[in-house]
Parts: sequence; C-alpha cells; structure tokens
Amino acid sequence: MTVIGIDVATAGVRAFAVADDGRVLARASGSLPTPVRTEDGRSEQDARTWWPAVEAVVRQVSEGRPVDAVAVSATSGTIVAVDRHGEPVSPALMYDDRRGAPDNAKASDLGADRWRALGMSVSPTAALGRIAWLHREFPGAAGIRHTPDLICEKLLGGPVATDWSHALKSGYDPLTGEWASEVFDALGVPREWLPDVVAPASVLGKTGRPVAGLPAGCLVVAGMTDGCAGQLAAGAVLPGTFAGILGTTYVLKGVTEELVLDPSGAMYSHRHPDGWWLPGGASNTGGEGVTGDLPRLDRLAERGPARVVAYPLARPGERFPFVTPDARGFVLGTPADEGELHRARLEGVAFVERLALDRLRERGVEVRGPLLTAGGGSKSPLWTKIRATVTGLGLQVSPHAETAYGAALLAAAATVPGGLAEAASRMPVEGTVIEPDERETDALAESYQRFVAELRDRGWLS
Repeated sequence: MTVIGIDVATAGVRAFAVADDGRVLARASGSLPTPVRTEDGRSEQDARTWWPAVEAVVRQVSEGRPVDAVAVSATSGTIVAVDRHGEPVSPALMYDDRRGAPDNAKASDLGADRWRALGMSVSPTAALGRIAWLHREFPGAAGIRHTPDLICEKLLGGPVATDWSHALKSGYDPLTGEWASEVFDALGVPREWLPDVVAPASVLGKTGRPVAGLPAGCLVVAGMTDGCAGQLAAGAVLPGTFAGILGTTYVLKGVTEELVLDPSGAMYSHRHPDGWWLPGGASNTGGEGVTGDLPRLDRLAERGPARVVAYPLARPGERFPFVTPDARGFVLGTPADEGELHRARLEGVAFVERLALDRLRERGVEVRGPLLTAGGGSKSPLWTKIRATVTGLGLQVSPHAETAYGAALLAAAATVPGGLAEAASRMPVEGTVIEPDERETDALAESYQRFVAELRDRGWLS
C-alpha cells in the first residue's frame, strides 16, 4: 500500500508518499505566492494558485507508484468564496485575516452557550466572521470552501464535504454535530453557503479518472488542520498521549477520551477522527525567544542549571498556558555570561511546557510518558534533556512529525478496518527516549517554583 499526504501551507505545498510500514518513499515541495498582508488586518492569497502547485508535487511523488489513498491538510481557517462550479470568485482570506472581526464579536455573544459548552472562544481572526464578510461582499457567490475542499474537488471533479477539524473555527460544533445555525441565521448567512461536514479520515470519494499522477479508483480522504496532522505525525494518536512541538513557538496537543473544558480560554479542543478529543494550545514563546549561534551557545550552557530564571517571550502577550495580553519576558537575576543566559532561556521554555502539563493535570487529564516531541528545538540534545528533567517525563523525538506525514496517516486510516489506531500501529513512531537527568532535578524544580511565583506576583497566573 502507498498513500500520499498533502500539506498546503502559507508559503508552499508539500507531499509525502508513504508505505504501509511508515517509510517515506518520496517527498516533494513547491512554492505559493506570499500572502498579501496590510496594516488594516487584511491577509489574502490567490486561491487559484493552490491546485497547480498541489498537482505538481503529487505528480512527483506518485510517479510509478500505485497510490491507494490521498488526504489533504492545510492551515486552520483559510477560506474562499466560490461559484456554483466550485471555482474561486474571491481572494482566499487567510487564517490571520481580520476582516471578520466585527462579525466574530457578534458571533461570540450570539453563540455564547454553544461556545461555553465547547470550551472555546471566537477570536477576531476566526473564519466564522469572514464567512459573513464574504457573503456580504460577494453576493453572487454560491458558498465557501476551505483549502482542502478546493483541492479535493479538483481530484474528484465535484463538490465534497469538509472535515470537522478545518470547519471548527468556521462555526461548526463538533460536540452536537451541526453548524452554529443560530449564529449564521443572525448574521444572514444561508445554510446552503456551508458545506456538509464529515469526520477526518472519512472517504470523500474515488478518483474517476487518472489525475495528478494518481490512478482511477484512488481514495480521496478527509484530512485535518496542519496542527492536528502534525500532532498525529508525532505519534499522539491514542488517549493519554501528548506531543510537545517546539518550533518558533511551543505547542502542546494530545488525546483525551472526554472533552476538556478550560474556563481560562487558554486551551481548546479539536475532535479526534474516532470521536475522542484533542485538547491543547500554543504559547507565544518557544524557539523565537532563544536566539544566536545555538550549537555554540549549547556548548557553553552544558555546565549545569542556571542560577537566574528567564521567561523568553520575544513579543508582548501570552496565550498558553495562561492568557495575558500584556505579558512581557523577564530575567530574574544577572547572568554570569551569555552561556548562563542561554541556559536560562532554554529552561524558561521548559518551564512553560511544565506549566502547560500541570494545567492539564489540574483539569483531570492524565499525561502518560514518554512525551512525544518534534520541531526545530527538539534537535538540541541539551534542550531535550532539560525539558525531560523539568517535566519529569521521558521525551521521545519523533522523526516524521510533519503535516504531510500526518495527512498520509489519515489517508492510510481509510484503507484499514481499524481506522486511525490501526494505521498508526502499522506506521509506528520510532526514536530514542531521552530520560530526566536526576542530578539536575532539584535545582530545576527550585527554579520552576521561582518562575511560577513570579508569574503569580505579576498577576498573570491565578
């Protein structure tokens, strides 16, 4: 069996061809035009560029291979208005476009009970408000599409359902299995403007003819948002498993059997293809707050725990594991040199990770080790060791934690009787588990308590 996962990102597309045992057989990438962003909050891209870019990379990875299934993942909340033939009639409004902010403020009140039950809030950049904006600005349009919907329609030659992951920020309620009709009715958006919704890993159809190098009869499968697909690729598939993705920012996502509600709004949940839940959140700190020649600085920082405590927040505001718009980075004490400052920053991000895990436990969530991890920050052995020691969990670095690999996993789930769990067992995550360093446990635990106390003293943490 060969499956293909497609990732339509902000600036480019990627495709992975993956064997049934998890081996990556081929990969290809292509570029997309940079979104046009303006100071008044507009962020848009030409949706007509998506299909040619996807077609090109799929042809490259499918060449000479009998592909069984394909799935598409993309950024959360990127939408475009289309005509009755499914062709774009508006620019694609990107995930960070703010033209729907006034409508989102209304939607927050109109659906307050629904959002409270879901444990989520309607942000100014939610796709829900942009759907209302598109309906007013493009009255001749027939509806909206998320990025994967448009690609899958090209593959199948006709309309497709969307998945409940990409639809979450567009106003779909995965708890009740319906669009927030009371909100859309009040905003004047008709039901026919919204696509049908299915679970991720559902079969949307079979290709009726060879297309983009794929054979006739290839399954086209519903995907998930890039963050969720990356989580699955890291190995967080079954209840109790969690992945800490350390890139420019830090993201913690995992799987629980029940919906986890967070009154603070720092954490919200997508729905798992099998009906479980995917709670998590994204911090504003991470690799962005740790700068410089990292290999050199890591060597300087290997001498042991820092005596100073740092919160390496590169810009104002924090969103997870606590919500504080006016949060600022800080350093408690004076570092002896750049090596100690670097070490304190590495520890600071690990403290944020520990705090995020503690907040999950406060909500009754069991987090079993090892903690799966991926992202650029996980390439640092020193940083991984610090994170393991601070959290008290072994960290397993995942080799293929990329969106396209997660999309391939969803495609594979549609081809086996046991769905996603069986597909994941056939494509296991392999990697060395880094255990905590007991020699540094006490010192880092003391610094963590100083970190938390400082957050409380500043009024950022209750």
